[in-house]
Amino acid sequence: MAGQVRTRSDGGASAVVETDIPARLDRLPWNSFHTLVILALGVTWILDGLEVTLAGAVSGALKESPTLRFTNTDIGYAHGAYLLGAVFGALFFGWLTDRWGRKTLFFITLAVYLAATAATAFSWNLASFCLFRFLTGAGIGGEYTAINSTIQEFVPAKYRGRVDLLVNGSFWIGAALGAGGSVLLLDPTLFRPELGWRLCFLVGAALGLIILLLRTWIPESPRWLVTHGRAREGEAVVAEIERHATALPGGEVRKTRLHARSHTPLREVFDTLFRRHRQRSLVGLALMSSQAFFYNAIFFTYALVLTDFYDIPADRVGLYILPFAAGNFLGPLLLGPLFDTVGRRIMISSTYILSGILLAGSGWLFQQELLSAMGQTIAWMVVFFFASAAASSAYLTVGETFPLEVRAFAIAIFYAIGTGIGGAIGPVLFGALVDTGSRMSVFGGYLLGSALMIGAGIVQAIWGVASEGRPLEEIAAPLSAAPPDRT
Repeated sequence: MAGQVRTRSDGGASAVVETDIPARLDRLPWNSFHTLVILALGVTWILDGLEVTLAGAVSGALKESPTLRFTNTDIGYAHGAYLLGAVFGALFFGWLTDRWGRKTLFFITLAVYLAATAATAFSWNLASFCLFRFLTGAGIGGEYTAINSTIQEFVPAKYRGRVDLLVNGSFWIGAALGAGGSVLLLDPTLFRPELGWRLCFLVGAALGLIILLLRTWIPESPRWLVTHGRAREGEAVVAEIERHATALPGGEVRKTRLHARSHTPLREVFDTLFRRHRQRSLVGLALMSSQAFFYNAIFFTYALVLTDFYDIPADRVGLYILPFAAGNFLGPLLLGPLFDTVGRRIMISSTYILSGILLAGSGWLFQQELLSAMGQTIAWMVVFFFASAAASSAYLTVGETFPLEVRAFAIAIFYAIGTGIGGAIGPVLFGALVDTGSRMSVFGGYLLGSALMIGAGIVQAIWGVASEGRPLEEIAAPLSAAPPDRT
């Protein structure tokens, strides 16, 4: 079916575009185009999982490196530098994503990641290592904003929840690959210890080159094109997607009228986030900051817990992350469909609250020395089966509950604030807690993470938006929306 795009003067400075593109995207049946987009964009999370897992797995090797000789606190600072870079990258590249387009930023952010992670392999002291980790994080932070917004704008409304959770959960496929790779690369019988950790970072850079090729065919978001006065290009993209579908629903589709604009002023962005939609902003901030602390505090220091409290050799730590990663991936995979059927409000709040309760329980078992290394891993598997779905839903919530013109920047802002508050503090705090050698001190950190998750779940239960199955333009009206044509 041919689409309809009409542009006319509305008596103002900007043209008004009347289009059925958003409605046509939402009514599409799942087809091969959607699958290819998810594979090409979702591989970024696999790459991030690989990168973060390798960085965590080499913690022991960095301590033993004759060049670096890091302490646990140094490792905490290095992980904090990565997360601070992600904050900077999310804000800067997120702002550009809404101005320049989703596709352009795919390549810029990936190029930054590739250069920085390769440079990390040649670090010579703490300062250089932290600098390169900061830049690596900047590239990954920018990826989060561009890709989450694009996926939500391409995927039909009835699949949006499960797909977004699955893509974000694919981080853990990369984590499993990173864990297995670390066992090989950190094996002192195969590679010198000083060489092994450097190879870990070079592997991530090499895989990033493959992703560049996968992304060359992905089109710009049609929704973004329409709002920027390029409706004809958006129509061509949607028509191509429709050609991949075996059958299209009949009948009329709802039309949307928009004022074309080149960009959204920052004043309007902040007015939208902190005045017009401040209740949604509260929810987004609570979800993002709590999961950032919860995840980064535990995941960035899991290797230290295993080596310091369970005497696991540094080159064997990767084996313990495999079942941990499996639980994290299975959570979004198996629970994801419920976010579209049972609903966002109940599923998001319940996964957050349950994650917090389970972490407190497993932390108590750790403090009482009732868990072996494998028992600790199994406990983490159970906790993060639910926590992974919860964390992924935070990105879903922030992306779909704000208008299209500020979607990428909204993801960036709440990711940045959440990661700055919870993510950057968590690794440094837990690194210091592990350094004390006290199980009670580490347990106190677990209780803090538990309380934050339970609090965020309560906030979501009270003020969360029931956005399942609804078009993005209905959940949050575009800032550029034009009144109905009365002629």
